[in-house]
Amino acid sequence: MANDNDGMRLDKWLWAARFYKTRSLATQEIDKGRIGVNGQAAKPSRELKPGDRIEMRQGPVTLSLVVRGLSHQRGPAPVAQALYEETADSIARREEAAKQRKLAAEPALAIEQGRPTKRDRRQLADWNRWSASIDPE
Repeated sequence: MANDNDGMRLDKWLWAARFYKTRSLATQEIDKGRIGVNGQAAKPSRELKPGDRIEMRQGPVTLSLVVRGLSHQRGPAPVAQALYEETADSIARREEAAKQRKLAAEPALAIEQGRPTKRDRRQLADWNRWSASIDPE
């Protein structure tokens, strides 16, 4: 871990804490306004220090994190998880959202009937399939 007196770029910290696979992905999310630091909009070059609060929107859930450490290199997941602490209300919101998703109806069940079979398509077609013969007039 880096010296605690040093600051660290927000995009690099998000990458080292394993929230994003690359720094450029972290930068894109910051630029979209999905990440804030200490209640303010952030830029990728924002200096982070231990004790800073980060708000991250990931899909329908907003995570609240407290920076506990800085690391200038990306390490294994257990080391990365030591860099931050999720707040209790954030954990509760995340679990509630997971419960709501679990209770929600499966979207595929709303489809009463799927793709038509070949037989169904023939019946839907409004033409005589065997019209190659000449009709007597």
